[in-house]
Amino acid sequence: MSFAAPPESSAPEATPEGAGRRGIAAWCLYDWANSAFPTVIVTFVFAAYFTNVIAETPEIGTGQWGLAMGLSGLVIALLSPVLGAIADQNGRRKPWIAVLALICVAVGALLWTVEPVAGALVWALVLVTAANVAFEIGTVFYNAMLPEVAPRGKMGRISGWAWGAGYAGGLACLAACLLLFVQPEVPLFGLDKETYEHVRATGPFVGLWFLVFALPMFLFTPDRPASGKPAGEAVRSGLETLWETLKKLPRYGTILRFLIARMFYTDGLNTLFAFGGIYAAGTFGMSFDEILIFGILLNVTAGFGAVGFAWIDDWLGPKRTVLISVCFLILLGTAILLVESKLWFYLLGCAMGIFIGPAQSASRTLMARLAPAEIRTEMFGLYALSGKATAWMGPFLVGSVTVWADSQRWGMATILVLFVIGAVLLLPLREPRQTSD
Repeated sequence: MSFAAPPESSAPEATPEGAGRRGIAAWCLYDWANSAFPTVIVTFVFAAYFTNVIAETPEIGTGQWGLAMGLSGLVIALLSPVLGAIADQNGRRKPWIAVLALICVAVGALLWTVEPVAGALVWALVLVTAANVAFEIGTVFYNAMLPEVAPRGKMGRISGWAWGAGYAGGLACLAACLLLFVQPEVPLFGLDKETYEHVRATGPFVGLWFLVFALPMFLFTPDRPASGKPAGEAVRSGLETLWETLKKLPRYGTILRFLIARMFYTDGLNTLFAFGGIYAAGTFGMSFDEILIFGILLNVTAGFGAVGFAWIDDWLGPKRTVLISVCFLILLGTAILLVESKLWFYLLGCAMGIFIGPAQSASRTLMARLAPAEIRTEMFGLYALSGKATAWMGPFLVGSVTVWADSQRWGMATILVLFVIGAVLLLPLREPRQTSD
C-alpha cells in the first residue's frame, strides 16, 4: 500500500476573512452548546442516575449503559460516511445540523419522563442511544464547516478555540445543573427529590441550553450554497460517490494513514476517559466526590490546552501538534502508572489534560486540511468512522490485561501502547503546506 499524497487537491476553501468575526464566534459557540449533552447526560449526571437508580444494580446498569453506547457507536460508524456523502451532493450543512440538534433537544425534554421505576429502563436506553447518534453525526457536519469558517492560515486556532469553548460549555452546564437542581436541599421550582425530579430535570435543561446557545450559528455563520439537486438525485449521487471513494481510498494514502493512526490514539483517549475514574477508585481509593472533582479539573485543563495550543497548531502544523500531544500523553501516562500518591495522581492527571484537548482539536484541523473540498463532509464521515470502528479494542485490552495480571496498572498500560502505535503511524505522514494570510 502506498502512502502517497491524495490525488486531488486538498487545499481548504478558506478566505482571508473566513466567516467574519461574528460568524466565527457563533460557530465556536455551537461547541459550547452541544458539549452539554456528553458532559451532563452521557458522562456525569444522567448516566449515574441510570446506573444507580433505574438499573437493577450499578454493575448491571454499567453493562447496559455500555451496551447502549456501543450500539450507538456502531450506528454512528455506519451512517456518518453515508450521510456525509449525501450532504456533499446537497451542498448545505446547516439543515442537517439543525435536524440532528433538534433530536437532541427533544430527547432532553423526554428524559424528564424517565421515572425511577423498573419499566423505564428500556425507554431510557432508547432515548440516550438515539440522542448520542444524533449528537455524534451532527458533529460530522459541524466539523466539515471548519475550512470555510476559519480565515486563511488560522484554521488551527479556530478549531482550538471552539474545542476549548466546548469544554467550558459542558462544565458550565454541569455546574448549573448541580447548583440549581442536584445539590440544593430544595431544588429549583421545588422539584420532588423522592421521585428524582431534580435529576430528571437536567435532561430538559440540557435541551434548552443546547437550543439557546446553538441559535447564533444558524443565524450568523454562513453555509455553503445549496447545489440545487433534487433530494433523490443527491442521495443517489452521494451513495455512488461514497462507493467510489471507498474503492479509491488506498489512493488517498495520506488520508488513509491518518485515519488509521487516529483510530489508535483516539481509542486510547476514549479508553482513558472511560477507565480513568475506575482506575482512580480502585488503585488510589478515591471517593465519588473526589473522582467528580478530578473529572472537572481534567476537563478544565483539557480546555486550556486546546485553546493554548491553537496558535501552535497554526505555527507548527496540526500533525506536529498531535505528535507533541500524544508523546506527552505517553510520558505523563507512564508516570501516573508508577506513582503511589493521590496528590501526584491529581497533578499528573491534570497535566495530561493539557495535551488531551490539543490532540483532539488538531486532529480536526488535520482532517480539514487533508480532505479534498468536494468530498469534505464525506471524509469527515470516515473521520467519525475511524473514531468508532475500534472503540471496543481499548476497553477489551484494559479489561483483559487487568484480569490476566490482576493489576489495574498493567491493564491501563495498554492505553500507552495504543498511543505509541498511533504516533508511529502518524510520524511519516506528509501534511499539506500551510497557507499563509
